[in-house]
Amino acid sequence: MNIYVGNLPNGISEEEIRTIFAGYGAVESVKLVKDRFSGQSKGFGFVEMPSNSEADQVIKALNKSIMQGQAIKVNQVQPPKKGKKNARRPRRD
Repeated sequence: MNIYVGNLPNGISEEEIRTIFAGYGAVESVKLVKDRFSGQSKGFGFVEMPSNSEADQVIKALNKSIMQGQAIKVNQVQPPKKGKKNARRPRRD
């Protein structure tokens, strides 16, 4: 299961996230999203866990928990809705 982790504190590393999530089960991958130019974390990332039951446990345990003084958000990633590719603007030919 792919898990969104948001409102992360500045300076947290992928290894720290992996260690925290590994306390609840196997972690396949951790990816923090970083600014392309500065290399700074944008404050969110994704954790992939192979077991859905372990992923559900970590979501329940860590959502709204405090990490380095900030309440983090932990949710299952929702697949994109079909049929809304570029809904903002109709295409002009």
